[in-house]
Amino acid sequence: MSTVQQTWLRLIRPFTATVADVTDWEAASPCEGWSARDVLEHVIGTQRDILSDHGHPLAPISAEEPTQRWAEHAAAMDRVIEDDALIGTVFDGFFGPTTIGETLLRFYGFDLLVHRWDLARSQGEDVEFTAEELVEMEDAIDGYGDAAYLPGIFAPALEVGADASTQQRVLARTGRRA
Repeated sequence: MSTVQQTWLRLIRPFTATVADVTDWEAASPCEGWSARDVLEHVIGTQRDILSDHGHPLAPISAEEPTQRWAEHAAAMDRVIEDDALIGTVFDGFFGPTTIGETLLRFYGFDLLVHRWDLARSQGEDVEFTAEELVEMEDAIDGYGDAAYLPGIFAPALEVGADASTQQRVLARTGRRA
């Protein structure tokens, strides 16, 4: 199993578990104006878009119910990450030359982390990120630089107190109040 496959599975499994725990898909999420359903559709749609944009469209999802839609999409993504040629496809990304695999990990993997928190919060639950996940999130935010605050990406960073936990500090950088 490649590093991309191992990392992707490590990121997608907890997200899938959180999706399975959602009972109210219309509940408001921490993403302004988005329900839990909207968050999930964003994750599904953006992952499908990157593949389609680079000549690898996935078959349409037939399921209507959100948990089933996610299961169908996640199964398709499992096949994607098993395709070494596909994940090794090189292209010029927003930050320079990259591969589909690296983009899935660095950008869409970040989405799996932060939107896992959003889904949990929409249900009144919390997610405690591991130290490794928090480092990954901080590295991603640092890598995005000012582009992270372009319209439609992050809300403006929030100030936190000196006693804020690492998780509170990292989420605040994305405009989220933990």
